[in-house]
Amino acid sequence: MATLNFTPSVPFTFILSGIPGLEAAHVWISIPFCAMYAIALLGNFTILWIVRMEMSLHGPMYYFLCMLAVTDLVLSTSTLPKMLSIFWFYSREIDFSSCLTQLYFIHSFTTMESGIFVALALDRYVAICDPLRHSTILTNPVVAKTGLAVLLRGGLLILPHPFLARRWPYCRTNVIAHTYCEHLAVVKLACADIRISSYYSLLATFLVTGPDVSFITFSYTQILRVIFSLPTKEARLKTFGTCGSHICVILAFYIPGLFSSFTYRFGHNVPLYFHVITANVYLLVPPVLNPIIYGVRTKQIRDNHIREKKRYSLLSH
Repeated sequence: MATLNFTPSVPFTFILSGIPGLEAAHVWISIPFCAMYAIALLGNFTILWIVRMEMSLHGPMYYFLCMLAVTDLVLSTSTLPKMLSIFWFYSREIDFSSCLTQLYFIHSFTTMESGIFVALALDRYVAICDPLRHSTILTNPVVAKTGLAVLLRGGLLILPHPFLARRWPYCRTNVIAHTYCEHLAVVKLACADIRISSYYSLLATFLVTGPDVSFITFSYTQILRVIFSLPTKEARLKTFGTCGSHICVILAFYIPGLFSSFTYRFGHNVPLYFHVITANVYLLVPPVLNPIIYGVRTKQIRDNHIREKKRYSLLSH
C-alpha cells in the first residue's frame, strides 16, 4: 500500500481496504450484504408507501415509523453502494471531501436512529401504560417537535466530527482499514495529537447512548409490568411477543455500535476483520429488521398491506 505525504490544505484520496484479511472472500461476502441492502430498500420504501396511502395510519407511531424508515434508507445508502463497489469492482478510492461527508451522514443518522427508538419507546409506553391519554399526549405538534429535536440533535452533535477531522495533517498512510469512512478509522491516520477528536467522539457516544438506553429501558420495564398484569395468558403472550421483538432489534443496534466504538480505544486484541464485520452489522442489520419488526409485525400495517394486495389482484383480473 502506498504511503503518501499530505498537508491538511491539499485535497487527497483515501483508499478503503474493505474487510482486512478477507479480501479473497469479498465477492462471497458481498452476496448477503447485497441481499440485505435490497431487503432494506424494499421494506422501508414499502412502509413509507403504505403509511402515505392509508389515511388510518396517519398517527404518532406511524409517523415515527416513517422517520425510522427514512433514517434507515439514508444509513444503508450511505454505506452499501460504495462497499459493493469495493467488493465487486475494486473501486476503493474515495476523495477526502466525500469521505468526510460519508462520515458525517453515518454518525449523524445513527444518532437520529437512536432518538427515533426513544420516540417509539415513548409511543409504546403511553399506548400500553396510559392508553386513554395517548391521543392527548402524543398530538401531531408533539410528534413534529419530537422529530425536529431528533433531527437537530443528530445533525448538530456530530457536526464537529468532520471539521475536526479536516484540520488534522495526514502524512502517514492513506489506507483506511474499513469498508467505509468511520470517524476514528479516519482520524487515526493523522500524524497529530487527535485526543480532541477521540474525546469528543466518546463524549457524543455517552451523551446519546446513556440517556437513550436509560429511557428505553425504563419504558419497556414499565410496559412489561403492565403486560404481566394482563388478565389472560393469550393477551400477555401476544403483547410480550411484540415488545420482545422490539427489544431484540434495539439490542441489534446498540450492542454492535458500542462494541465497535470501544474496540477502537480498548480492543487492541480484537481481530480487525471481526471488528469491521461488526461495524457493518451495526449499520446493515437494523435497516433490514426494522421494517419487519415495527412494520410487518404491526397488525394494522399488515392488514392494510393484505387488503391492498387483494384489491390489486381483483383489478388485474
